[in-house]
Amino acid sequence: MPKFNYKARSASGELQVGNVDAASRDAGLSVLVAHGLFVLSIEPVKESNPLNRLTDFFERVRATDLMIFTRQFATLLASQVPLGDSLRTLSEQIDKPVFREVVTEVSADIESGFSLSQALGRHPGVFSEFYVNMVKAAEVTGRLSEVLDFLADYLEKQSILVGKIRNALVYPAFIIVLFIGVVFVMLTMVIPQITPIFTETKVALPAITQILIFSGTFLSRWWWGLLILAIGGFLLLADYSRTKEGKVVFHELSLRIPIVGKLFRKLYIARFAESARVLIQGGLTIPQAIEISSHTIGNTVYGEILHGAAQSIRKGQLLSQALRGNEYIPPLVCQLIAVGEATGRLEQLLLKISQFYGRQVEDAVANLVELIQPILLVVIGVVIAGLFASILLPLYSITQTF
Repeated sequence: MPKFNYKARSASGELQVGNVDAASRDAGLSVLVAHGLFVLSIEPVKESNPLNRLTDFFERVRATDLMIFTRQFATLLASQVPLGDSLRTLSEQIDKPVFREVVTEVSADIESGFSLSQALGRHPGVFSEFYVNMVKAAEVTGRLSEVLDFLADYLEKQSILVGKIRNALVYPAFIIVLFIGVVFVMLTMVIPQITPIFTETKVALPAITQILIFSGTFLSRWWWGLLILAIGGFLLLADYSRTKEGKVVFHELSLRIPIVGKLFRKLYIARFAESARVLIQGGLTIPQAIEISSHTIGNTVYGEILHGAAQSIRKGQLLSQALRGNEYIPPLVCQLIAVGEATGRLEQLLLKISQFYGRQVEDAVANLVELIQPILLVVIGVVIAGLFASILLPLYSITQTF
């Protein structure tokens, strides 16, 4: 049965957002009205299929787009431009149609009586829970332009950090793909061309040559089947990685991969410290800040750790006590947080943690690039040497017979 997302107000004026199963839009509207709701909007949920996911991937709002929007938004509000006028101005300047439509809808919702945080909360695919809760806290404290500046700085730091990691992996990935292509061409085109020579001369072939001949023959005949299997396996893994169980498995593996796992751990520690600091500085309580950070850190393992820590804090524990003893939280982090709690400077100590681990991530990325390149060269050199040896050794044996 189709699903419909709705936005409605109860008899007491409370905003409700959710989804309803119904045979049609009118049927869904009737169900909501029967429950005493005043429906503001009701739209069908777009079905999830590979084509839609591919479209969403290319049309998604990137972190850089959101960062620029937030920075401009903060500047307009600091210049005393009214909220509605600021959003309308920004919507006219946005080039990406999807993002422009989102900002236009946010502006329309505000004119309809919604608060900014409520309007932003209707678009979770663009504005994260972290972003919305920061805006909600700013609305209470009256520091909206300042908090938006904080958000812009935070998004910029995260974008730069993730960008450095991605850029560091682009060159090795390109070399590996190119190398696999060269090996495929040799196995499917070069090896089959010289195999008849070995067959006619009946020369004794080394084991490595026999393996390569078999591999080349198999690939030249069944490459399409292997391609289908590879694509199918990739799609299955991609779908599995979107499930709750799959996320836990893949995120756990990412933290245990040699060398790379340590890099990810430092990245998530830096991200946690920075997001918690910004949230606390924005006026949220410590358990609220930790809970929101658990949803925005980007790793389910760390998300569960922070969620448990938030619950422990509500029961009376300190943050440093709630995090202590976990294998994924370094003792240094707990010690610095304990110092911040004892001196009343938790925000400053979280900033130091974020800066310290942020620098470690940058150094680790630089070292990883320097380490990967020579390893790749050695591995590629050994494989290429093995390929040539598998061809030259039988040819040398043939020349010795004459």
